[in-house]
Amino acid sequence: MDASATWTITTLCTGMLIVIGGILVLRLHAFLALTLAALTVAFMTPREIVERSLIEQVARPIAAVELGPEIAQSTQSAHGPVWLRILTVRPGTRQPPEQSQVLRREGNSLIKIGWFIYYSNTHISDQEGPEGVENGRTTQVGRYFYIGPQRLPQPGDLLVPESSMAEIVSTSKQTIANRVVNGFGSTAGKIGILIAMASIIGKCLLDSGAADRIVRAALAKFGEKFAPLSFVLSGFLLGVPVFFDTVFYLMIPLGKAMQLRTGRNYLLFVLTIVAGATMAHSLVPPTPGPLVVAEELGVDIGVMILAGCIVGFFTAGFGYLYASMFANRMWTLPLRETPDFSMKDLEELSNRQESELPPFWLSIIPIGLPVVLIAGYSVIKALTKAEVLTLSAPVNSILATLGDKNIALIISAVIAMSTLIWSRRLSRKDLADAVGSALAGGGIIILITSAGGAFGSTLQATGVANLIQDLSVTSPAMIITMAWLITAAIRTAQGSATVAMMTAVGILGGLAQSGSLPFHPVYLALAIGCGSKPIAWMNDSGFWVITRMSGMTEGEGLKYITPMTTLMGVVGLVVTIAGALLFPMV
Repeated sequence: MDASATWTITTLCTGMLIVIGGILVLRLHAFLALTLAALTVAFMTPREIVERSLIEQVARPIAAVELGPEIAQSTQSAHGPVWLRILTVRPGTRQPPEQSQVLRREGNSLIKIGWFIYYSNTHISDQEGPEGVENGRTTQVGRYFYIGPQRLPQPGDLLVPESSMAEIVSTSKQTIANRVVNGFGSTAGKIGILIAMASIIGKCLLDSGAADRIVRAALAKFGEKFAPLSFVLSGFLLGVPVFFDTVFYLMIPLGKAMQLRTGRNYLLFVLTIVAGATMAHSLVPPTPGPLVVAEELGVDIGVMILAGCIVGFFTAGFGYLYASMFANRMWTLPLRETPDFSMKDLEELSNRQESELPPFWLSIIPIGLPVVLIAGYSVIKALTKAEVLTLSAPVNSILATLGDKNIALIISAVIAMSTLIWSRRLSRKDLADAVGSALAGGGIIILITSAGGAFGSTLQATGVANLIQDLSVTSPAMIITMAWLITAAIRTAQGSATVAMMTAVGILGGLAQSGSLPFHPVYLALAIGCGSKPIAWMNDSGFWVITRMSGMTEGEGLKYITPMTTLMGVVGLVVTIAGALLFPMV
């Protein structure tokens, strides 16, 4: 192991020790422990490492280079720059910019070896090309590499947009505090409105009795015995178009209401919600993680949806069995007060008469509407892209606005508040108090989640994803297992399942394009998705959402959530290997 890898592992372990030790041993607030860890990791990471990590994030690997005979001859004889044609840049990416730098890994450094110039002209003359081109005129259309003859491009070299380099250099020179603040702000910008609106929806669902109405309807239809199974199925369906954090926010009020009605099995309800939603989040488009992985590996979205649902059936099914037959029998999770709900509030809600509850159709709207809006626009985008559907610009703009996850949740929050006003006949002051209580609880989650994002971003800047780069195995089981392990290592290091998937596919994308895979690339995508499940701990925003909203302690989260999601990922790995061996689809 070289010095760079040793340093990266040391930095990673230091950050993890601060978080775990600070929370579990020193009993620091999670926000403080995560912020301290982020500052420490940022302090330990030199500017050169940050710059390389940023470059790796935006770079596009070259998969193959085509050298025609006449070009090869000019390469041997010319003293100046020459034209070289890149045959394949990793599919799934957009057309590259007109000019990119070309970098090559040499040891721990990235060495600039030339420029990539993209021209769409049918004919390019030496007057139209870069200054100094000596090999004259070409009639080929496509991508060209402009470089000195002593440094020929090769697979694995990186294309970095010239326009990005100045920003990368500027970002790498930021102070330690700025690095942490930017990571914090980036995460808050992504989840702030979502968590705030979902907090309001959850509070209003409970206060208005809408959550209780849904639970009573489910009990009347399926019976208490099948309630956990309905949570798994509902979580999986909701997790396809909606982020996991949002799904849990929407469903945990139902779990609490169910516990109030039955008086038991609260841990089972929480775990079954997690089991369904977390697997859809990593396996089934249009959730961003699996969507990007499918595109990068050249997997048809329809194939990815079908395969993701099949593997998700096994993994979520295992989660259900684990929760119902093991965890729920071994442990008991009490229904505790959380920042948004006191025990008194919960007890009052459980004793309501059915006549005091809003109708079922109105109760279900705040949960169902975001799914319809977000998933509906995803379908419309797919149909438009396939030229099955044509929309005018104004109509498309309106649908895009309504299908935005933030707007969808804002609309649902307004409906949930209106339901609360109507059912409880609240005054404006009482409504303000209820919303304020919800936002107070949501604010804590936003702070902790954003601090976790800052910690994750500083870990990512250490280049931890580059510890494993080369795969020389050819066995289907070994390739899939290595893909799973790479993703799991990245997920454990920096926390986000989506970021882990996107980073892993950048490392592994060349395998799918080399033509040497002994199975369909969808199995590689599934291995990456299942590998994003281990290991959920304190640097994961979902971990904090689950523990804070359910009332778990950090230790209980590590005891209940972490083993289940890790084992679900292992089950997904086994199912994926079996599928690749039995149905390679080559």
